[in-house]
Amino acid sequence: MTQALRWTGWFWLVLFIALLGGPLLSTVPWLQTFPFTFGRLNGTQTFRLLVEGIGLITLGLVATHAYRLIPDTSAGFAFVRNLVFPLSTLVILIVADRAIRVAGYPLINQVGTHSYRIIHATSLIMAGLWITHVWLSNRDSLVRFFSASTRPIETTTPSWAWADDANDEASEMAAAASEDGPSAPSPHRNSPPTLGRYKILKELGRGAMGVVYLGKDPTIHRFVAIKTMRLDHVEDHETFQAAKARFFREAESAGRLSHPNIVTIFDAGEEEDLGYIAMELVQGTTLTRWCRPPDLLPLDRLLSVLATVADALDYAHQQGVIHRDIKPANIMLTKDDVVKVMDFGIATMTSSPKTSTTVMGTPTYMSPEQIAGKKVDGRSDIFSLGVVLFELLTGRPPFTGNTVPAVLFAIANTPPPRLAELRADLPAAFQDVLDRVLHKNPIYRYRTAGELASALRSLLTTPLARRL
Repeated sequence: MTQALRWTGWFWLVLFIALLGGPLLSTVPWLQTFPFTFGRLNGTQTFRLLVEGIGLITLGLVATHAYRLIPDTSAGFAFVRNLVFPLSTLVILIVADRAIRVAGYPLINQVGTHSYRIIHATSLIMAGLWITHVWLSNRDSLVRFFSASTRPIETTTPSWAWADDANDEASEMAAAASEDGPSAPSPHRNSPPTLGRYKILKELGRGAMGVVYLGKDPTIHRFVAIKTMRLDHVEDHETFQAAKARFFREAESAGRLSHPNIVTIFDAGEEEDLGYIAMELVQGTTLTRWCRPPDLLPLDRLLSVLATVADALDYAHQQGVIHRDIKPANIMLTKDDVVKVMDFGIATMTSSPKTSTTVMGTPTYMSPEQIAGKKVDGRSDIFSLGVVLFELLTGRPPFTGNTVPAVLFAIANTPPPRLAELRADLPAAFQDVLDRVLHKNPIYRYRTAGELASALRSLLTTPLARRL
C-alpha cells in the first residue's frame, strides 16, 4: 500500500497544479497571446481549458488506479472501492462545468445555453443517482465494517495474505513487517499483551479469520505473524466446534509441511478463548497484482513461478495435505523473489477418516468436485492452479458470471474460452496444458502437481516463450 500511496500522490500533485494552475497561469500576460485557439475561444481561454482538461484526465487516472489498488477483501474497503468512480464522476462534472462557464462560454453558445443547462443538470442527476445506488447497495457492508471495529471477527473461512500491494482478493495485510522494520508496540485495545510466549507488538491487519498481529518470540528474538480467532462468540455449539476445528486444522496441516515455498507454521495455541497460530513473517506481493493488463507477468517469469507453486503443492499432496483454496491472493513473491504458497486454513488432510461435504474455497477458483461437495484430492488444487494460469495469461478468469451461482454453474458445466480467442500469440502447447488442467473430470487432468510442474517448464522451451 505504501508504494500505491506514493504513486497516487504524484497524480494528486499534478491534479492540484492543473486545476489551480489553469486560473492562475491564464492571468500571466504572455499567455494572453497563447498561439493556439479552439473554436471561438481566444488563446487564454484555450490554455485554461487545456490545463484544466489535463487535471480532469489526471483525476480519472487516479480514480482508475485507486479502484484497482483498493482491496475488495473487507466491508470497509469494498464500500470505498465502489464509491470511487461515481464520486470521481461527480467531481469531474462540477469542475468541468466551472471551467467551461469561466473560460469556454463561447462553446456554450454553440450548443445553446438552455440545452447546455439541461445536459449538465441531467448528468448531475445521473451521477447523484449512481452515488445513491452504490451507497444504499453497500450500506449493510458499511454497518458491518463499523460493527467489526467494536467486536471481534466471527467469520470462518480464512482468506488473507501479507502483502505490500492491495489488488487482492485478497487481501492486503499491511505487509508483514514494514519497509522500516517492526514499529513500536501498539497492540489492539482488546488484545492481550501476550499470546502464549509471544509478545504482541502491533496489529498488522484483519483477515476473514480474525486479527493478525506482529509478534515476537522473546526466547529466540524472532518476529512472527500471529493469526487469531475468537472462540467464544459463536452461539451455535456445532458451528463453534466446526470453526474451531478449521482454525486449528491449519496449524495441524500446514504445520506438518516443511518446504521453502510454503509459509512455515511455528506454533499454535489457545488462550482466554482466543485461538492463535504463529507463523513465518513474510513480506512481498501477491500474484493478484499481475492478474490484469497491462501488468501481466512476462511469460517466462509466469511459467517459472507457477511451476514452483506446482512443486510446492506436489510436496504438500505427498504429505496428505490438499490446499483447496489456490488463488493469486494466496501465492506471494517475497522481497527476495521467493515464491510462497500461503493460507492452508481450509486445507484437508487426505488421511482424515471423515469426509466433509461443506463447500469451502473462493468461487472463481474452485474445482467442479468442490462445488459438488465431493471429497477432493490433489487434482482439485491442479484445477485451481489451472484457473490461476489462465487468468495470469489472459488477464481474466476462465469462468465468469454476474452472480456466484452463475460462476459456479460455469465452472461445472461451461468449457473455458479458447486461448486463441484471447491471446493468439501463444502456441498450441499452451492450450494443450490448459485443456488438461481445466478438464471437468479429474480423471483427465494431470495425475500429480509434479507432472503439471514439468509440463509448465516444458512450455519454456517453446520458441515464443523463450522470446518473451
